[in-house]
Amino acid sequence: MHEFYNRTLIIFLCMLAASAFLVFFCIDRSHVAIPLQDLGDRDISWHIRVDTDAAENGKSVLEVRETSPTLRYAFTVSPHTRNPHAAVDIIFDDGHGKQVWHDLTKYATTSFIVKCVPANTLTLTIPTFDPTISRRDDMLSYRIMSAFFKCNEKPARVVIDLTRMETQQWWFDMFKMDLSSHHYRLDQVPKFAFGSTIQSPTETHSEVDIRELQLNGRDYRYPIGAALALVIGWTIFGIWFFRAHARALVADLNSRMHRDLPLIAYQQLSMEPHRDKEKAAILRYMAMNYTNPDIDVETVGRDVGVTRGKINDVLKSEFGFTFSGYLNKLRLTEAARLLSEKDAATVAEIAYSVGYSNVSYFNKLFKEEYGSTPKAFRAVART
Repeated sequence: MHEFYNRTLIIFLCMLAASAFLVFFCIDRSHVAIPLQDLGDRDISWHIRVDTDAAENGKSVLEVRETSPTLRYAFTVSPHTRNPHAAVDIIFDDGHGKQVWHDLTKYATTSFIVKCVPANTLTLTIPTFDPTISRRDDMLSYRIMSAFFKCNEKPARVVIDLTRMETQQWWFDMFKMDLSSHHYRLDQVPKFAFGSTIQSPTETHSEVDIRELQLNGRDYRYPIGAALALVIGWTIFGIWFFRAHARALVADLNSRMHRDLPLIAYQQLSMEPHRDKEKAAILRYMAMNYTNPDIDVETVGRDVGVTRGKINDVLKSEFGFTFSGYLNKLRLTEAARLLSEKDAATVAEIAYSVGYSNVSYFNKLFKEEYGSTPKAFRAVART
């Protein structure tokens, strides 16, 4: 069984290492980051459009100076209109300038590094199609989600939770919507927009740099795949272990039984007569009386007429056992034979028949000798 357990330990450690590698690999691959500002081929194509209050006769201006790898623009907000604003729209397209709507539901956050001169409070707005209100070509009917962020002359990373953005107040007012209606989906998004807020300085030349803009999410196919692979793998390992353990246990018990057969004294004496009369007398006496629960070394010495030391010397030289060790070996070997051959006898009856008056003590010794309980041994011996 030692060889089986050593092999099983090696397989278990390999399985454990493979499982850990699979888990870490799948967790790493499950984190999805889609850069929006790469110079090369982008997963999401877009183009820039300026949006100011000019349509409302406002005088706010915005100039885009660079789009990639850094979105750099300058603007000045003029207060001479009802809703002064200046924004730069990142409009999703098909790569040829035609606007498209992207499903961003698998992304949880967007992140970027921003620098503003002078310090400012800006907003990220995301219009999303609301099937109950929105009209495809009317951007004002889209639910406008927004999040505010601060920036200054020192570049700082901003992370915005796309699942917790706020709907702008005017949208609720325009469509007479309940203010508690916070649910939205980002399954049809036409653009991102970075713009000024009511706290942006007016009549002030402001510059903004945004870089490393990306969408971050989780691809749950990897964790699910890893979980399925682990369940299947460890199930197969468990089935193999129990089957292989049963085979190894049967082989080990059979080996022990065949190894111990020569120790059954009455068989040994009939096949191998001993020349030493004292030795023969000791072995014959124990073969005839090992089932006596009261037998001890003093009893054997008195009845055979030899000293205690002689008994121990004989058993040590012949079998390598002390008196109690040899006595237990005789009893347990006979118990193993009876368990494998007599289905009708209970464990307690067999324990009593081989000289044990305490069944619990018998069970303990039997498990130490054969590596299994008497009941388990009998079940294996029947296979």
